[in-house]
Amino acid sequence: MVQPEEQARLYRPRPELLPAAHVTSLPDYRRLYRRSVEEPQEFWGDIAKEFYWKQQHSGPFLRYNFDVTKGEIFVEWMKGAKTNICYNLLDRNVGEKKLGDKVAFYWEGNEPGDSMKITYGELLRKVCQFANVLRNHGVKKGDRISIYLPMILELVIAMLACARIGAIHSVVFAGFSADSLCERILDCGCSLLITADAFYRGDKLVNLKQIADEALQKSKDKGFPLKKCIVVKHLGREESADGACSQSPPLKRLCQDVQIPWDPHVDVWWQDLMNGASTECEPEWCDSEDELFILYTSGSTGKPKGVLHTVGGYMLYAATTFKYVFDYQPEDIYWCTADIGWITGHSYITYGPLANGATSILFEGIPTYPDAERMWSIIDKYKVTKFYTAPTAIRLLMKSGEEPVKKHSRKSLKVLGTVGEPINPEAWLWFYRVVGEERCPIVDTFWQTETGGHMLTPLPAATPMKPGSATFPFFGVVPAIMNESGEELEGEAEGYLVFKQPWPGIMRTLYGNHQRFETTYFKKFPGYYVTGDGCRRDKDGYYWITGRIDDMLNVSGHLLSTAEVESALLEHGAISEAAVVSHPHPLKGECLYCFVTLKDGHEFTKNMIDELKKQVREKIGPIATPDYIQYAPSLPKTRSGKITRRILRKIAQNDRDLGDISTLVNPGIINQLFNNRCNTKL
Repeated sequence: MVQPEEQARLYRPRPELLPAAHVTSLPDYRRLYRRSVEEPQEFWGDIAKEFYWKQQHSGPFLRYNFDVTKGEIFVEWMKGAKTNICYNLLDRNVGEKKLGDKVAFYWEGNEPGDSMKITYGELLRKVCQFANVLRNHGVKKGDRISIYLPMILELVIAMLACARIGAIHSVVFAGFSADSLCERILDCGCSLLITADAFYRGDKLVNLKQIADEALQKSKDKGFPLKKCIVVKHLGREESADGACSQSPPLKRLCQDVQIPWDPHVDVWWQDLMNGASTECEPEWCDSEDELFILYTSGSTGKPKGVLHTVGGYMLYAATTFKYVFDYQPEDIYWCTADIGWITGHSYITYGPLANGATSILFEGIPTYPDAERMWSIIDKYKVTKFYTAPTAIRLLMKSGEEPVKKHSRKSLKVLGTVGEPINPEAWLWFYRVVGEERCPIVDTFWQTETGGHMLTPLPAATPMKPGSATFPFFGVVPAIMNESGEELEGEAEGYLVFKQPWPGIMRTLYGNHQRFETTYFKKFPGYYVTGDGCRRDKDGYYWITGRIDDMLNVSGHLLSTAEVESALLEHGAISEAAVVSHPHPLKGECLYCFVTLKDGHEFTKNMIDELKKQVREKIGPIATPDYIQYAPSLPKTRSGKITRRILRKIAQNDRDLGDISTLVNPGIINQLFNNRCNTKL
């Protein structure tokens, strides 16, 4: 257990180990930060000059309204400016910057030894080919394209091809169920689906095409049939005819036993379409405020929210946060272990690194396959310098001890990063001392799908670190802590984390539902963007994220809605009521603890628990599988009928300090619920 004095200790970076750092001291950071807040047009205007604009903005550099009492919420950065993000990421790096032969991605497959690489020049040609494929299928600017792929190079190619022709991509995490994919297809009204035959995740075979077909059938049943599905042949992939990618034998990827369902009227192989497609494709010049992508995140109502990001501001913010937070240098080999199905993979595998001309690792596998040495062996194989991963992965690898880490050199590492959830001090110190050998600064980053990029973070050579603290705001970000009454709190304080003014990467709306956008993020405290997270600011001005304030859970860095899980449980014929709360978990950070009340005539058995877990997996995906399901004769409710989840969280954690229960209509149920608790000792 980390003692309080250890948690409060400042771990100072060693700038001499990062001699070319972009920000080398705390005063240097504070000077740049002040300018970014006081002169946002000049600060971001200088950064915008580093990119290509076909046409400059015609109106104000920044216009916005954060106050719902003063009209519609909107944010506009450089409206009227014309650019193309794919052109900036690829054409300029190949043409102006002469990086055509530089490796853009080393792809590391699920099986050790299964690998390939692609240069910037090769990536540009393949993106142009697939952009032409999409155009040949009638895809035009503004069309929505759903992408349901594992962590393979075609995922990046598909995203950038959409961006090149002005289509809006909607990437769906390949671990989601058919129901989740269908829901996202319907919500954005996509015109085409891109998927793969199958893939391995560790020892588990995922028949992705089969799941995609189930989703397409569900869409058809709901009156929305898709006419085309492009399928990447990933298992049993053949050597590229043009020699663009070098790879070893495909090993376990070659699997002859997988039956791939096929409808010749809908399905077509990616590889067949690419053969003969032109390697030149004129980009679509887009307004800075044109839509770039939709990415769905869980909502407290149970219906996922389609977070919408636009071209210009997102490009600036993803590029700038990547450059400064990871202290990117041209010789770096960078590895973010996230899946591109989440915002981290969008901003810090695809858009941010490519905008800086970086070389990245794209990893298909998991941290513990085939053993607990996998990540450290990859770091040594590619001489990784900047390593960005999740606290969940760190805690998982901690269980295997220090030996698997110390079998490998790791001498190339210069900066470590964490993402997805607040990191507990024990994991932070293990990461710092064992993995980084007390020489690598840790950038513990707080941000959201909605923010597009880092909001609170250290800078590697400049910021003294505290284990578990997100530290200070990034450039242009103005945080505040509010109490329930909407008053800003000064000095040491704890309350709601909000932001006072826009930054370029902020979402612009929720796709097709601007009213929900305003209600969710701006209604509670007019004039502020409300994160939904609790936060504490200490006496030194460091920010500590305390977790979600609303009914959301952060499981292994993936945000889940309790309402969404409850809805899945209630679809079981035996369940009359369900309530889901978070429970601490040593690896995931949080896990799901569920209370269910049965309809008359049903019995709570192990078989029913298995059925309920299976139902949640099928409706949402494996990540949402409950760890604990408890029988509840009834649920504690207020006189108005509202379930008091605050009390259920206490019961789940066996904490009998319940506070005020005078508002309960049925206080007698509490002892029964304590007596029925699941055994949560792992």
